[in-house]
Amino acid sequence: MIVYAFQRSQIVSTWEKLRLFYRGILENGDKRTDDWLLVYSPVPISGIFSCYLFIVWVGPKLMKHRQPINLKPVLIVYNFAMVCLSAYMFYEFTAASWLANYSLLCQPVDYSNRPLAMRMARVCWWFYISKVIELSDSIFFILRKKNSQLTFLHVYHHATMIFNWWAGVKYVAGGQSFLIGLINSLVHVLMYLYYGLAALGPHMAKYLWWKRYLTSLQLLQFFIVTIHTTYNLYADCDFPDSMNAVVFAYALSLIALFSNFYYHSYLTKNKDA
Repeated sequence: MIVYAFQRSQIVSTWEKLRLFYRGILENGDKRTDDWLLVYSPVPISGIFSCYLFIVWVGPKLMKHRQPINLKPVLIVYNFAMVCLSAYMFYEFTAASWLANYSLLCQPVDYSNRPLAMRMARVCWWFYISKVIELSDSIFFILRKKNSQLTFLHVYHHATMIFNWWAGVKYVAGGQSFLIGLINSLVHVLMYLYYGLAALGPHMAKYLWWKRYLTSLQLLQFFIVTIHTTYNLYADCDFPDSMNAVVFAYALSLIALFSNFYYHSYLTKNKDA
């Protein structure tokens, strides 16, 4: 009985710690963004994450004995819509940071309800939602039976970005995080422009010689973010070191994965040629 009572008290204690931890997640965020879609609790985005991984796992199996689906009209609309959304976010990140006299070296989060602070918070939320929308990329690959493009890099990048930016909007909607959104939005203007042109048909192939440079640009953004975050880890800046540490580690992982992709996609092919 004594052992049973001890085990039961341990379970209750662990459950209570988890409950308090979860309450802390909910209550210690940016109050301005609590009521915004998919922000207050991590449960909805965790559900989306789980569904995404399930689809990536089971989707190719379901499509194995089926013909690929022609999604040309959908892809054209989707990719050019993402160009427009990315361009809008790039403009908003640039305008909000410029008008608020943001520092490139150290910029704390403005948690006030002033117009420019709210403008920056809103574009951070749009950037987060864009990462949820971008999960569609994987679904399109599956439906078109382009399973070779469902690489670890692709799934890892898409699946983790939604959590990174959930935390960004939940706790630091602005400040240093603006630079990541600004650079990535610009890169995605070019990336989805490339995909949109490619979706128009094979006759566009002669205009798409710049894919290699797009990958180089993606790598460059991760190097910029790493350098910027490294500076802020050692500088006296009123921005959470925990967030900087996560961004630093994540950027390094993407540098490693994208460098590997670049090497195998372009450098080894040139050697074989």
